Amino acid sequence: MAAQALALLREVARLEAPLEELRALHSVLQSVPLSELREQAAELRLGPLFCLLNENHREKTTLCVSILERLLQAMEPIHVARNLRVDLQRGLTHPDDSVKILTLSQVGRIVENSDAVTEILNNAELLKQVVYCIGGENLSVAKAAIKSLSRISLTQAGLEALFESNLLDDLKSVMKTNDIVRYRVYELIIEISSVSPECLNYCTTSGLVTQLLRELTGEDVLVRATCIEMVTSLAYTHHGRQYLAQEGVIDQISNIIVGADSDPFSSFYLPGFVKFFGNLAVMDSPQQTCERYPVFVEKVFEMMESQDPTMIGVAVDTVGILGSNVEGKQVLQKTGTRFERLLKRIGYQAKNASTELKIRCLDAVSSLLYLPPEQQTDDLLRMTESWFSSLSQDPLELFRGISSQPFPELHCAALKVFTAIANQPWAQKLMFNSPGFVEYVMDRSVERDKASKDAKYELVKALANSKTIAEIFGNPNYLRLRTYLSEGPYYVKPVSTTAVEGAE
Repeated sequence: MAAQALALLREVARLEAPLEELRALHSVLQSVPLSELREQAAELRLGPLFCLLNENHREKTTLCVSILERLLQAMEPIHVARNLRVDLQRGLTHPDDSVKILTLSQVGRIVENSDAVTEILNNAELLKQVVYCIGGENLSVAKAAIKSLSRISLTQAGLEALFESNLLDDLKSVMKTNDIVRYRVYELIIEISSVSPECLNYCTTSGLVTQLLRELTGEDVLVRATCIEMVTSLAYTHHGRQYLAQEGVIDQISNIIVGADSDPFSSFYLPGFVKFFGNLAVMDSPQQTCERYPVFVEKVFEMMESQDPTMIGVAVDTVGILGSNVEGKQVLQKTGTRFERLLKRIGYQAKNASTELKIRCLDAVSSLLYLPPEQQTDDLLRMTESWFSSLSQDPLELFRGISSQPFPELHCAALKVFTAIANQPWAQKLMFNSPGFVEYVMDRSVERDKASKDAKYELVKALANSKTIAEIFGNPNYLRLRTYLSEGPYYVKPVSTTAVEGAE
């Protein structure tokens, strides 16, 4: 098969308009194993195929891209970098986006290869073309270019090539294309900045991080909304948070939240700003963050009382994030009756909101109520029991009712709530004393799809592995849980058939 492909490739190179041969080569290559092509890699002559890309013929271009995609996979990245550099440069300026994507995929292979990457770094013209691909209309082309440049920056030589040469001017020039392209460059800069303090230093020296932060705190509300997402990505890293704190950015974000009440357009950026603090609290210290920026907690409670589903959703997500660890739970507990009212509101939304918001409410409840066994002190168990009771008059029935609705995502989210509390003795007693609940847990016929079966299995596992379950559920039920666990999530009970004499 590989020999046949090589013969067709030579035929393509010989002819002026080899459309039939291209079709035949494309067909043959589908059944040639990559290992066979690799053995013949030294004999692959791809120049003629790249030349055919320059003809304005749609079918030829489509066939050549598909053929090259397959054949280039058989070549070592260093071979591609050394022997096809001119073809790669042409590919990056080709009018057809599929050719650009093909070329950028090869650039991606090269930059991920430690031997081949220097070939790219020494090719200033090719790097320049990659930078200009960020400014293209096609998002896939831009994303592939960003990915390659981000990967290049993982080495010292790559950082120097990007930030200590004319490439930086090219980046700044591309940014002027339009707002969308400017944000793409910011996305690249934040990706690079997040790698290490040294990478962040290169990016701040370039002036591009400062420019992003200026836009974040500027007057344009839509720009703020976009920029806060990128700044939140930077805040996921310790060195990023340190930098933002030193530059006074976190204080500025807090001040903007304070002034949001008098801004009629605050709904555009407020959700992103509140999410920023929610993530900051979990990554640093919930207590310190909430004490230093009380406006954040205040705003979450306010948003929960809103009639706007977007605001409610952000408040619910943020409470879920904040309450995902014990310190965060204690911060929320200190707000007393306000938090009880907020829980009641979450319970109401879980029952009455849109499906999407219901699921977010259920996820938040799971996060708030979960306690790892090693953190189950009497005080914390009393707290989670009290929180559960605040959600509605009969929370267990509320979530059981939601789990019986014919939407797999809702069903799984409700099962997740049960799983979150399944290892806590107060919840086990509630479950055991609720008529039909134990049978509901054991009943495999309720779950029809894989995700639901997996979610039910996680609930059974959480119950079966609890140290208090045998005492509370009783030994027979405990043994049924262990049997369910050992049979796995997808077990189907065999149906016995009895032969009847005389039956056909």
